[in-house]
Amino acid sequence: MRAIWKGSINFGLVYIPVSVYPATKEEKISFRQLRATDLSPIRYKKVAEADQKEVPADQIVKGFEYEKGKWVTLSDEDFEKVQIESTHSVEITDFVEQPQINPKFFYKPYFLEPQKGGEKAYALLHKALTASGKLGVAKVAIQKREYLAAVKPDGLFLILELMHFAHEVLEPESLQSASDKAVSPQELKMATALIDAMTTEWDPTKYKDQYQNALMELIEQKAQKRMPAPAPAAPRVQPNVIDMVAVLQQSLQRASQKKKAAPSRAPAKRTTASLVKQKRRSVAA
Repeated sequence: MRAIWKGSINFGLVYIPVSVYPATKEEKISFRQLRATDLSPIRYKKVAEADQKEVPADQIVKGFEYEKGKWVTLSDEDFEKVQIESTHSVEITDFVEQPQINPKFFYKPYFLEPQKGGEKAYALLHKALTASGKLGVAKVAIQKREYLAAVKPDGLFLILELMHFAHEVLEPESLQSASDKAVSPQELKMATALIDAMTTEWDPTKYKDQYQNALMELIEQKAQKRMPAPAPAAPRVQPNVIDMVAVLQQSLQRASQKKKAAPSRAPAKRTTASLVKQKRRSVAA
């Protein structure tokens, strides 16, 4: 795994050299556009709007339209001139109780690995955050952009989780909520019982991307020139719920039966899709 950023965590007079590594990855099947007659890949040309002529890469510059039809261009040297304090450090400015922060603010986690000479300070910060239940709020610049971020413990490591700034988080001002809708005590009791019946230990590996798997299976069938399996029947549209208690009762019975009849996991079948995923993991590592 390759580090995407190297710098330090700073708070007070404490300095911890660290490297930042991705903590998540996105599984996405990529496609190319082809000419139907001979499956030749399609290329895209960069052309100018003024005359539709192709523009060489060395003649392309970055521009910002500050008024309609008026542009300011920026060179690589201009971007280098924009220096901010957090360019090479995760500067923790505050420590906050984690429950105080709305989950909407968090959006992308990274692993923080201590570098030589920073192991003891790293361990100290990890243990102190774990004991206090707090997280560090910081600023960091990655790939020429400044982010709000949180430093928090996750297992044996510290996590740097990028956050949205306040102006990026939208409020549902124009939406209508039904949370104030009146419900009966019996309905609430049944709904709580259903939640209890469906409660289990958190196991992220049991949740699969069904669309991704089905699409990969279709690709495998077509590659082997096999007839695709028939598509499953579309789910029936549920009518408007009239008797909520009856629906909850049926749901509760179904959840109880499902939990009793839960089968043991069978070993995974090695398909083309699984081999592709295994190859991706080995390349990423």
